[in-house]
Amino acid sequence: MLFRSWQGPVERPWPDVVSVPDHVGVDHLVVTRHALVRQVLADPETFRPDNALDAMTPIPVGALRVLARHGFRLPPTLANNGGHSHPAIRGIVAEALHPHRVAAQRPWLTAVVRERVGRLGAALDTGHPVDLYADLAADLPLLVLARLVDLPEAPTEVVKEFTRAALELFWAPVDPQRQRVLADVVGRFHAVLREFAATGGGLAADLRTAGQPPDVVVGALFFLLVAGQETTSQFLTLLLHRLTGTPEVIVGLGAGTVAVDDVVEEGLRLEPPIVTWRRVAARDTELAGTPVPEGTSVVLWLARAGRDPEVVAAPEAFVPGQRGSRRHLAFGAGAHRCVGAQLSRLEAAVVVEETAPLLADVTVVRAPWCPDNLSFRMPDAFVVAHR
Repeated sequence: MLFRSWQGPVERPWPDVVSVPDHVGVDHLVVTRHALVRQVLADPETFRPDNALDAMTPIPVGALRVLARHGFRLPPTLANNGGHSHPAIRGIVAEALHPHRVAAQRPWLTAVVRERVGRLGAALDTGHPVDLYADLAADLPLLVLARLVDLPEAPTEVVKEFTRAALELFWAPVDPQRQRVLADVVGRFHAVLREFAATGGGLAADLRTAGQPPDVVVGALFFLLVAGQETTSQFLTLLLHRLTGTPEVIVGLGAGTVAVDDVVEEGLRLEPPIVTWRRVAARDTELAGTPVPEGTSVVLWLARAGRDPEVVAAPEAFVPGQRGSRRHLAFGAGAHRCVGAQLSRLEAAVVVEETAPLLADVTVVRAPWCPDNLSFRMPDAFVVAHR
């Protein structure tokens, strides 16, 4: 379960809190109930975020040497920062992703998506299958992020290789040979980020001006490139795939009886791009009567919390606007709630609105396939064709 917790419906009952070993024999306390997941997220003093970016597969000496050769360091910055510096760093990043700045991207984003959907529709009309991941969703969030935050000059494919390598290196079960390959990809781009952090404008300059050290600037950029675009491209792909299986929702969107925003929220509930997240117990405590010793790794099953029958009326059904739909924890909660939530929502709303008519007459040729990963889905393709 631990590495494929996103897969399939939640069919069998689970305890609210249960100890589960991972692939190397380390026990993790998995929390499944919505109220308990929220409780942990809202208490960063008892359940600290320090382990959020720890590698699930211990990194062997060979891969560590590769990272060291590239000068790789990832200090507490955003998701893994439970210290006093977090609010100041988060505040600067939040300003870069301010809802007003995000909303201003809608006309440009709509034009880009509309043009892409037009090309995809033309290809479908000639009988050719199209890949909605590669040709629509994969790079779109990166393009939007680059309009809000100055980023290093690098080909899109290089950035995407780096971000997916980082997700695999830190959150997947991988063998030592693969870890060395991933460490080289991550390390090489980390060097690019270091150079940009020292001279770049926008967010990097704002962090430098605020007196943040170079490693923090790099860490903020590192995390934004992962959480600020990779997770959104995954969510867009998974949401579009979900819509192809719910034709009544597509009809409702066309008729105006189903709201786009409701579709996005229901998608976040059922297809969250981040299915689990971690915390570590800072002291001896308990959850729902279960002892939690200091140092325990706590895995919060965000995806299952979104299907809690005590919160949502029809946990397994895709019913936009149903009771409890918006109470999902796809963006977390508390002091570390996703700072890019509104950006992700905007992108998803525009993509759903513009792509829904295209989906009304397609069949799935190749559904998204996702590799083993504790927290991220990482779909590789989504191919459709006209019926």
